[in-house]
Amino acid sequence: MVHADPPKPAARPEHPPIRGADPGTTRAAAISQAVCEWFGREARDLPWRSEHAQPDEAWAVLVSEFMLQQTQAARVAPYFETWMSRWPTPKALAAAPAGDAVRAWGRLGYPRRALWLHRAAEQITQVHHGDVPRDLESLLALTGVGDYTARAVASFAFGERHPVVDTNTRRVLARAIHGRAAAGHPRPSDLDDMTELLPEDPTKARSFNAGAMELGAVVCTARAPRCDECPIATWCEWRGAGYPDNAPVIRRQAKFEGSDRQMRGMLMAELRQATASITREVLLDTIAPTESNRSVQANRALDTLIADGLVVAAPGGLSLP
Repeated sequence: MVHADPPKPAARPEHPPIRGADPGTTRAAAISQAVCEWFGREARDLPWRSEHAQPDEAWAVLVSEFMLQQTQAARVAPYFETWMSRWPTPKALAAAPAGDAVRAWGRLGYPRRALWLHRAAEQITQVHHGDVPRDLESLLALTGVGDYTARAVASFAFGERHPVVDTNTRRVLARAIHGRAAAGHPRPSDLDDMTELLPEDPTKARSFNAGAMELGAVVCTARAPRCDECPIATWCEWRGAGYPDNAPVIRRQAKFEGSDRQMRGMLMAELRQATASITREVLLDTIAPTESNRSVQANRALDTLIADGLVVAAPGGLSLP
């Protein structure tokens, strides 16, 4: 019986010399420099990046990071510009009702982010005199700010040297460093991997953090990576191994269509358009006028919105905060 030969790993072509690199440059340094140079040439023109003048750069970074959670940059950009025009500083947002923030969030999804951002603006105004703090501990104390967001603000707004790892970065690390087709669930070692590649110079570290994210977003994409355009293709372990199908198995998120998440969005859309309080009966009749199963789901979804603080139940009816 004749067995077919296994596929050969992809050839690793000679990589163009990196400008200004020492002949003894390490693999990590070569990857970092290549990403930084690529980012300097190819970075998308996004309104929250430093080349766009903002009244408060740190606030702009914080707002963008809240909006970009589980949301693509193209969807975020118009909302971000409208938001910054209306609330250019934390004090401006803190002075507005929380309901205005939820209403302005529109259809970005996960509207709790708007409520958290409003609370963070209040905290910044009350505790930090209106200035976004730069140290990780103070950033982490803000409502809605987790480890990723704190590191992103410290790096992108203040130039602090911290590893910043999002979903796109993790995919780049998984493929280039570990030879895996996908990243799988977040792991503490992701930060260690990023730290090993992070330049010592804070300015270059900031550029590498942003560049690695950009690379994952536009080149090293999940479904159709453009390896022929990748600045670190030479050093990519996944490419060198012949692109093995070795992605970790991850349970898929439940379908949005017909879910409680969709129902929550429908309820929020009605409340954003309302000019006065709405009774529970009127709101539910609007969303689920006849179907009993849907009415049960609508009641359940409404109760979760009230519990989350996104809807306020008062004697006069329901409204945004």
